[in-house]
Amino acid sequence: MTSPIKTRLADLLDHDLFTPRELSWLSFNARVLQEAADASVPVIERLRYLGIFSNNSDEFFRVRVAEVRRLISVSSGASKQQSKELLAAIQKRVVELQREFDRNYKEIMTELAARRIYMINETQLDPGQMEFVQAYFTNTVLPELEPILLQEAQPIPALNDESLYLAIDIQSGEHYHYAVVEVPTDRLDRFVEIPRRKGKGGKVFIVLDNIIRACLPQIFRGVIPVDTAAAYCFKFSRDAELELDTGILQSLIAKMATSLKQRRKADAVRMVYDEKMPQRLLDYINARFGFGKYDSLIAGGRYHNSKDFMGFPNVGPRYLEFKPLPPIRISRLDEPGSIFDAIRERDVFLYYPYHPFAYVVDLLKTAALDPDVTDIKICLYRVAKNSRVIDALVNAVDNGKRVLAVVELAARFDEAANIDWAQRLTENGIQVIFGIPGLKVHSKLVLIERKEGSARRFYSHIGTGNFNEKTARIYTDFTLMTYDQNVGKDVFSVFDFLQYTYKRPDYRLLLVSPHSSRPGLVQLIDQEIANAQAGYRACMTLKCNNLVDKDIVTKLYEASESGVEIRLIIRGMCSLLPGVKGISENIQAISIVDRFLEHPRAYVFYNRGNPRYLIGSADLMTRNLDYRVEVLCPIFDEHAQRMIQDILDQQWHDNVKARVLDQNQVNQYVESRKRVAHIRSQESIHRYLSTGKLPRYPKSHMNVPTRRRRKLR
Repeated sequence: MTSPIKTRLADLLDHDLFTPRELSWLSFNARVLQEAADASVPVIERLRYLGIFSNNSDEFFRVRVAEVRRLISVSSGASKQQSKELLAAIQKRVVELQREFDRNYKEIMTELAARRIYMINETQLDPGQMEFVQAYFTNTVLPELEPILLQEAQPIPALNDESLYLAIDIQSGEHYHYAVVEVPTDRLDRFVEIPRRKGKGGKVFIVLDNIIRACLPQIFRGVIPVDTAAAYCFKFSRDAELELDTGILQSLIAKMATSLKQRRKADAVRMVYDEKMPQRLLDYINARFGFGKYDSLIAGGRYHNSKDFMGFPNVGPRYLEFKPLPPIRISRLDEPGSIFDAIRERDVFLYYPYHPFAYVVDLLKTAALDPDVTDIKICLYRVAKNSRVIDALVNAVDNGKRVLAVVELAARFDEAANIDWAQRLTENGIQVIFGIPGLKVHSKLVLIERKEGSARRFYSHIGTGNFNEKTARIYTDFTLMTYDQNVGKDVFSVFDFLQYTYKRPDYRLLLVSPHSSRPGLVQLIDQEIANAQAGYRACMTLKCNNLVDKDIVTKLYEASESGVEIRLIIRGMCSLLPGVKGISENIQAISIVDRFLEHPRAYVFYNRGNPRYLIGSADLMTRNLDYRVEVLCPIFDEHAQRMIQDILDQQWHDNVKARVLDQNQVNQYVESRKRVAHIRSQESIHRYLSTGKLPRYPKSHMNVPTRRRRKLR
């Protein structure tokens, strides 16, 4: 029989109770822009946040907006109209954010100048600087340029949506000529330091685009007589969806390589351009590149491809960047014995970037050398450019181990790199498989098989982040290393499923997508609902990157109406609307954006005072629960449970970098009450992991009690 709560929800639920994930994503990127606007953030870091915002925007148009455009083209009736309205709302919000970006950029340039770091353009060069720029252009830049003259009879080659272009407006007598040239930022530095002005100190930079602007006539010397020439930045974002046919005659790597070439010719979904570009030039480019009525044309400032700001160097004092947080070593992992001994003694639980990723590399390097290790299996999704993880796997083969690597070729925007890694691994004797067609392998798993006496034993790694040394320094992520043989048998079953897809494993402890993650999570939520209805205290804390699956959102609404207290810590997209009367009054949600990218997935259920903790790779999205291979692992070690709980509690009480997620999507900072200490969770967590001391929290009805504390070791 259907419960009254479910009946009422069915009557009330409609699209108004689910924030479109695209608009929620823009709200997340607005939080990144807030960091660029925050005067308390060091100025070089503010500039880098502009780069992060720009990079995020590129991906948003290549993925999310492209999907909305496809929906418009294939749908009809009310669905088509709804998609059109969504695209219009996206366009409006994007324009607002672009204006905010431009305001922040000007403010940051002013502050940099106050710190004697100058960004100048080609009109501000003194004679000595101009001489330097012209020589640099002739010797370094000009050999890299491949200009394209735009002529009516000549087809336009496909332009790369990852590149920055200059549209060049040339006047020759009474005639205008148009050309396009790519700014070669993939081969040359975007920011070029030039000599200081005489009598003035500080550091002076000019961007590569302005060096080209300063020397435009030289590009066309001997081809077009140039009376005047001007250049205006623009860039494209193309649909990033890969089309893979289902034929079996072509290898997966060959299919992927072909699809990557096709991506370069995919439909453009956005053009951003210098707002001072003459209308006749803009109209010509629009016509030649075939922009339609559902494409986004966004006017902006003089500079684009601002993602390059992510790599802007700090040439001033150290205080212009975040103060480094020293890595926290774990004494029992630094002792002379084998890391296998430490894992056998007790689970190892790590939290990056506070703990060093080097412990994972140490695990793999030890396994490569240990004569008792027979097999290593690993899932690779995104790895660093110079990966020590890959080096350790190759060394393991050299030492006679059997190594299996599951390489996910469809890791978006890393496809080409993963093809190269797959080929290198294969060449070095590692067995490489590519998972299951239609199911992206997103799990963060390592399984090490070791002979101990007459038995075969498993050492397992389950994490929330990739095996990537670079991102482990800037993403927060959990890692569990365990000797639990039931966990090991389940991880073995996951790899068995990836190799032999006709097998349907029965898992002992793990929740594995697409098999058991959704029903397992629903069962845990239902248990809290049953506890609340029976008069017991019921609550849960869910931390993930994205919450957009409608069935899970609806289940959380049902739990709220049953009296379950729910707190959500969601970094990115959140389709759920907290605090709606009659629907979600018991749900509160926050988002934290700070110096590190919040990336873990951790799910905690109160369970009548015996909390259940899970970590893993799965967000609360339909694709993660139904169309990927994801793993969520229960945490049994009391030390690890306490660490998770303390970390989540500190984040919940963050009153410096936490924003409230509500119905209005305005990103209001969590209010800091009088006489309450400021808690910036990413900093307080570092102190906590270093000393074991927690900050003092204000009272909150959402607190989940923890067991008696022991000193962290």
